Amino acid sequence: MSEALEAYYAALERLKKRGSKINNDTVAIEAGNKKGSIKRSRAVFEDLIKAIDAAAEEIAEKRAEPKAKIKQLTDDKKSLRQLLDESIEREINLLDEIYTLKAQLEAYTAGKIVQLKGGRDTSRQ
Repeated sequence: MSEALEAYYAALERLKKRGSKINNDTVAIEAGNKKGSIKRSRAVFEDLIKAIDAAAEEIAEKRAEPKAKIKQLTDDKKSLRQLLDESIEREINLLDEIYTLKAQLEAYTAGKIVQLKGGRDTSRQ
């Protein structure tokens, strides 16, 4: 492998470690050459270009992962917020029902308690 190709491969590895945008021009510039020095028409660069394309795809996938995770977390947050709102609504309805039942109980027990025939007064236990 020629010295120039080794420089290009070393530049590609540095860009991969940094997570920078990778394409033929960025590899060439990182290697200390001019933009456009890596040409698809030259057979000597065939393997290098394949490596650059693979690395670019890998970096693109890594950059997409956090965006997908953020979207998933946002969706989860909306779902949890909806569940919370529904549970609060249920609790308010139950509290309203308890209040109504307590009011009814108070109305029934406000007067004298009449003991039914044959029944026991269990309130004195």
